[in-house]
Amino acid sequence: MHPTLTHFLVLGAVLFCIGLYGALAKRNAIAILMGIEIMLNAVNITLVAFSFYNTVKPYSEYLTGQIFAIFIITVAAAEAAVALAMIISIYRKRNTVDVGEINLMKW
Repeated sequence: MHPTLTHFLVLGAVLFCIGLYGALAKRNAIAILMGIEIMLNAVNITLVAFSFYNTVKPYSEYLTGQIFAIFIITVAAAEAAVALAMIISIYRKRNTVDVGEINLMKW
């Protein structure tokens, strides 16, 4: 049995739900960042699956999902680098990565 588009979409939906739970339910900044990364990877899976199973267009247009996935991976890498730098800076100042205790924007 070969995997179909439905298999990939279910996998992407499950991963997205796991990432959403991780981003919303956790209080640790690193866990929230990991949840966001899982959600981005779920979107990548669905984009590549839609691109692969698109049989109406010619072969040259099959690569659109892969190209979007590469852009998302690039943005995710930049987001992770900036977020980790901010988390390290906050940890050095407050000695915690609990998002409930971080109140740097308050006067």
